[in-house]
Amino acid sequence: MYRFIETICINDGVIENLSAHDERMNNTILMHYGSSVMPVSLEDFITAEGCKGRTRCRVEYTFAVEKIEYFPYRIREVKSLQLVNDDAAEYSFKYVDRSVLDRNFALRGDADDIVIVRSGMLTDTSIANIALYKDGKWYTPKYPLLKGTRRARLLAEGIIEEDIIMANCLQEYEKIRLFNAMIGFGEVEIDINNVFL
Repeated sequence: MYRFIETICINDGVIENLSAHDERMNNTILMHYGSSVMPVSLEDFITAEGCKGRTRCRVEYTFAVEKIEYFPYRIREVKSLQLVNDDAAEYSFKYVDRSVLDRNFALRGDADDIVIVRSGMLTDTSIANIALYKDGKWYTPKYPLLKGTRRARLLAEGIIEEDIIMANCLQEYEKIRLFNAMIGFGEVEIDINNVFL
């Protein structure tokens, strides 16, 4: 039986982007367990009571919510990235099993994190979606490993655009940002010279 997670940010007692997490969770359940399963609303399970500062809410589920945990959150410092080629990397659903990400993360060398490259195209880091800056615009890979909830919102708001970003064209860009449900757009930004081929 597949097990999945949703990671939801609670900022000073405010649950962020909950409808997007509901949508992704219910789509995941539908794809893996079929339409006979009733849709789930995370609002029925999550509470922001007692959550101070930035809190990571981790929801583990199968066809129903199995476990909910809350952790204080601090952004991990990432100043450099190593490109890692893995054409077979697959993480289109937010699985509990992160072995494909962990295996590639182990290849980071002296860098702080990785960017997984499939068929010559940039995808994601081990923890976040990415966007690269060129000619006054932010571009996110058209084919990420995981379509994140913050990524979807940034696309809808026109802040980022999808594009195919080839590893061999990396130097056309100036900088790269990492973002996910817990990391806001602009909180982690790296000069392109600190992304190693």
